[in-house]
Amino acid sequence: MSRHATEITHRLVPSPGGRIHLAEQGAGPLVLLVHGFPESWYSWRHQLPALAAAGYRAVAVDVRGYGRSSRPAATEAYRMLDLVEDNVAVVHALGEESAVVVGHDWGANIAANSALLRPDVFRAVGLLSVPYTPRGGPRPRDVFAGMGGDEEFYVSYFQEPGRAEAEIEPDVRGWLAGLYAALSADTMPAPGAPDPHFVGRGGTMRDRFPAGRLPGWLSERDLDVYAGEFERTGMTGALNRYRNMDRDWEDLAAFDGAPITQPSLFAGGGQDASTTWLADAIEAYPVTLPGLVSSHILDGCGHWIQQERPDEVNRLLTEWLAVLPVS
Repeated sequence: MSRHATEITHRLVPSPGGRIHLAEQGAGPLVLLVHGFPESWYSWRHQLPALAAAGYRAVAVDVRGYGRSSRPAATEAYRMLDLVEDNVAVVHALGEESAVVVGHDWGANIAANSALLRPDVFRAVGLLSVPYTPRGGPRPRDVFAGMGGDEEFYVSYFQEPGRAEAEIEPDVRGWLAGLYAALSADTMPAPGAPDPHFVGRGGTMRDRFPAGRLPGWLSERDLDVYAGEFERTGMTGALNRYRNMDRDWEDLAAFDGAPITQPSLFAGGGQDASTTWLADAIEAYPVTLPGLVSSHILDGCGHWIQQERPDEVNRLLTEWLAVLPVS
């Protein structure tokens, strides 16, 4: 194995919003890895060496607002169009013309829209945990406000500036530990327990998080890495993604119902609410993802799929990449 395949290197590259931090390993066709909330490039720590060993140039970014990437002050600087352009800027800054883009959670939405808006740059797209759902329907804020009855859906909770920050920032490490546990297969609340995706009247998200036990995929050191980044940056840059969903709905009106035609992959956890709530979106893949190469539901897996099941996800990714047309 070459030196390039065994070491992760870090750098900052220019982007429309300032600079993007990335972690890179390996040489070969470019695979761009985009994390979700509340994570960082570090959520791809198991995939970088596996992709490098398989002959790819694996690059995991800190999304704008996270980690060592720039954090513009304006809320509207976190709209989807800007995050797509960040991905394009990373590809070009690395001296490449095209890439495969793979995303998890919010990163899956960013990856999907990168492929949709810039098919000239992104030749294939992999989606983990969150299925592709084309733009459409009513305004997102109105949809989320109508969910949950007397309880409040977490997205609505996050959309009010400063509100989630007031809950999270006094104890970032404890809040992250609780959220990671709440959405992991081995530590999530039992069926019938109050759903951690909803906030009770007058309560907080944390009220419904499991306490005192980390999921099997998360060591104390891993938690320190995540917590250390958010303790330094604060949560606003990350939460601003939720605060742009109506802007995205307006910005992407021309793409209402649009399919993604490039070769694609989907993998989700069988115990992940993102998979079960959006089962109709998965069933619609013959129309919305006509280039779908493979789709997988991992039994007994929660939301943090590439960390809960790294070996399985690495195998799915490398098998998929191996059958893609040569760029």
